[in-house]
Amino acid sequence: MMKTWKKGMAVLMAALMMAGLGCGVTAYAEAAAADTASTVDLTILKEADDSMKNTYTLLAVNPEAPFTDENGNPVNDVAVNTAGADALIEWLLSAEGIGLAAEYGKETYGDTLFYVLEGAPIYEGEIAAATDETRTIRLSTTTSVNDSGLLGSILPVFEEKYGYTVEIQSAGTGKAIAAAQYGNADLILVHAKAKEEEFVEKGFARVLEGFEAERMSFLYNFFVLCGPSEDPAKVAECETAADAFAAIAEGKQPFISRGDGSGTHTKELSLWPKELGITEEAASFEGYTDWYISANAGMGACLVMAEEMGAYILTDKATYLTFVVNNGVIG
Repeated sequence: MMKTWKKGMAVLMAALMMAGLGCGVTAYAEAAAADTASTVDLTILKEADDSMKNTYTLLAVNPEAPFTDENGNPVNDVAVNTAGADALIEWLLSAEGIGLAAEYGKETYGDTLFYVLEGAPIYEGEIAAATDETRTIRLSTTTSVNDSGLLGSILPVFEEKYGYTVEIQSAGTGKAIAAAQYGNADLILVHAKAKEEEFVEKGFARVLEGFEAERMSFLYNFFVLCGPSEDPAKVAECETAADAFAAIAEGKQPFISRGDGSGTHTKELSLWPKELGITEEAASFEGYTDWYISANAGMGACLVMAEEMGAYILTDKATYLTFVVNNGVIG
């Protein structure tokens, strides 16, 4: 059984009270981060811009999908663990799973790192226990989800209760989706709507029984623009995120781009002034390499680079706060 999340649901109210607040950490959370005595200089300079909402979506892989290898050659012997994927998705969308996600981070920050999306599907049915054939579940997800520590915190509850083992593959959204298209995943958890829709259109996703669509969006947080505390481009004074990116470009201030086709990279590309012409193609920014660094790396590694180089960077807030609390270390 599945229903849509509403603020008044009694079964989730206690767990999701903070989820409805939806923007940024509280003053208590920032104080908690300060109490870690972190030496990280990288600072949030622009946040809670409406254009910076970051939505996370689950998709189950279709076992009849047109799988290929990395060279585009058809692969016909792919085995997808549909039962295991169903169980994990159902649990993540259950009161227990979604409640744990909504609570994650509160002990450390005084607030959660992820919020429950209003209208998210909620599963209320039975969840099948693992069998010898369905025990191992392959989850392909983004570095921002993994580096935040969310999965490491909540998945052991699912594994212990139902007997599964979840193997996590972590990469940018583009690579996470590619892994599923090569037949190397049973489900994906990503955050780039256009790429998710393309995944569905190509026949790689399926609709779970009792759900209405292939894409099951359920969590969100916010992208934040970070930089050195001295803020040489004065982006904190800019009215919008787009204005801030224009200021970085105008001042030719160092900027670390994920450069990996991830959801974060996709969002970043949408924020540069269109006249710059910056895209995923290396040729589009070859005239800007004195300040624009395309790292082709995960979120944690890019945060380390930005800290070391005194550069600006777009990141999700959950991974940034984890980075600060861990004193500049991810993983």
